[in-house]
Amino acid sequence: MPHHKSAAKRVITNEKSRARNVAARTRMRGAIRGMRGATTRAEAAAAYRNVCSVLDRVAAKGIIKKETASRQKARLARFAAKLPA
Repeated sequence: MPHHKSAAKRVITNEKSRARNVAARTRMRGAIRGMRGATTRAEAAAAYRNVCSVLDRVAAKGIIKKETASRQKARLARFAAKLPA
């Protein structure tokens, strides 16, 4: 239990930001899962644009590191390139 008013406020804001971060991370994972489910290169290209956007937003907010987003994008681009046209 917080003993000061500012500490009590931090508990509330931390919980809000945690919920926001969890939602963003879930959105990111869903986008990646959707991209992995693509069967053609055209499908994958459309999904890749969406995934890149989501990853960049999540990285900009500091939920994941920039390098992690970059690595994910590179792996997904390789995955898309291997798919049949």
